[in-house]
Amino acid sequence: MALPSTVNRVPAHTAEHVNQQIRLRTERSVAYYRQHPQQIGHRLRELDREWDIERTLEANAATLVVAGAVLGLTVNRKFLGIPMVVGGFLLQHALQGWCPPLPLFRRLGLRTAAEIQHERSALEATRSHS
Repeated sequence: MALPSTVNRVPAHTAEHVNQQIRLRTERSVAYYRQHPQQIGHRLRELDREWDIERTLEANAATLVVAGAVLGLTVNRKFLGIPMVVGGFLLQHALQGWCPPLPLFRRLGLRTAAEIQHERSALEATRSHS
């Protein structure tokens, strides 16, 4: 079994209607800024601050690992299972591009770095033609 490419692994494990919603939101944003090119700089700065799905998953996993470890060391050793499970899911995501919170985060509109870069490139092209 070949591992999916880094660029395609998250969209490949996302429901197609969710991928379409994300693409449509990006297309609407680009269309808006084509009509308002004076605001493109502001939008590019917003894109610089946007967290991609990878960063969000990493922060989520790290929070659960630390919380599970602290609870396991201070409350009950059974909580040490949390970091083990979360670590397994994080490895699964690294290899396959899927983990349990991925569908929720994608439905919330979190994009991959490539999806964010696609909007950035379209806006920069629009700005250079204005």
